[in-house]
Amino acid sequence: MIRSIVDRLMEAGTPFRIAGGAGALANVKDRPLQVPAVYVYAATENSAPSERMTGPVLQRCAGDIGVVIITENLSGTDDFEAAEDIENLKTYVRGKLIGFMAEGAADPLQHVTGELQQAIAGTIWFEDVYSTAHYLQEQI
Repeated sequence: MIRSIVDRLMEAGTPFRIAGGAGALANVKDRPLQVPAVYVYAATENSAPSERMTGPVLQRCAGDIGVVIITENLSGTDDFEAAEDIENLKTYVRGKLIGFMAEGAADPLQHVTGELQQAIAGTIWFEDVYSTAHYLQEQI
């Protein structure tokens, strides 16, 4: 699922220079090697009780997908440029992901929330959260 979301964000015409998952995000200290960057990971999962009374277990698993966008003002002269850049990147990401049916998903992605994570020395980190669901089935 995560791979298909990253692939969607990196389609031709993307504004992002690099993309990755949770592991790549964990390796970023102050800023990624290239910006703008985007990182996608499974943030939470909540499973419902089995939908079957008999037979193999079948559970609906709703989850949140975190999408972290990182950019900076490369000109170094106007801090408002980075803020404008992040708005443009958020618009791009939301346009690509809202309603997107990720591989293995049972529901299309829906936007849940967005939050500024940090803004330090011209670098802005913003996280959007999207919801979707998939099914877990007992393997017999």
